Amino acid sequence: MIKIAVCGAAGRMGQRIITSIIEAEGAEFCGALERPGHPAVGQDAALLAGCGTSGVLITDNLNAVVAVCDVLIDFTSPKVSLKNLEVCALFKKSIVIGSTGFTPEERALAVELAREIPAVLAPNMSVGVNVCFKVLKDVAKTLGDDFDVEIVELHHNKKKDSPSGTAVRMGEVVAEALGRDYNKVANYHREGICGERTKEEIGMQAVRGGDIVGEHTVYFIGMGERIEISHRAMTRDMFSRGSVRAAKWVVSRQPGLYDMQDVLGLR
Repeated sequence: MIKIAVCGAAGRMGQRIITSIIEAEGAEFCGALERPGHPAVGQDAALLAGCGTSGVLITDNLNAVVAVCDVLIDFTSPKVSLKNLEVCALFKKSIVIGSTGFTPEERALAVELAREIPAVLAPNMSVGVNVCFKVLKDVAKTLGDDFDVEIVELHHNKKKDSPSGTAVRMGEVVAEALGRDYNKVANYHREGICGERTKEEIGMQAVRGGDIVGEHTVYFIGMGERIEISHRAMTRDMFSRGSVRAAKWVVSRQPGLYDMQDVLGLR
């Protein structure tokens, strides 16, 4: 039985992860973490998530939570996730990170910290999205430079980062397949007389509104034809189930930083 704890346990995503852990075979929900001063501290985490009582109370003591788990699941923010990764490394415990918005420097730090423990860091834990990553690589390689690439993502009005981590990863996958440097060719903004589109650029557009869970479409646009590859998330459950799958997978791995492509055997 793999003991799994959750950081951000009182949030929407945290509550869905707790439910998925409780429903999963071979997993035990053992710890719930929130930031100091959060009003949910002291409450039964499973009861708050709407799946009965568990006896696991939400705490703000990171060390205490990490000490009792085999793996910590974290969908918070890059700075919080890096701190959690550092503590997990000290305790030799695994971690699954679904936070998005990492800078190149923060990601490099995650790679360094993961030299001590096995860790999964993925902008999207959905099985479907990760299949899309593989498909996008193959399509981009086949089409080459004859098609323009544009990416449009839609999310709820509470999302803090833009573009989404999933959209960025899609852009990176396409850029890598085409032999381009994503950081040099990504175009996040067009306004006014901005000139003709270059062949190398990858357009990135973000839409925010309402309660959209997450939608991503990559357009390969040629002369007289267009290919659209889309993924639409209907609920957060696909992310929570994917994170539990990653947690059960990562505990038996060698130290290092992995992603969902590794978890799903798509490499």
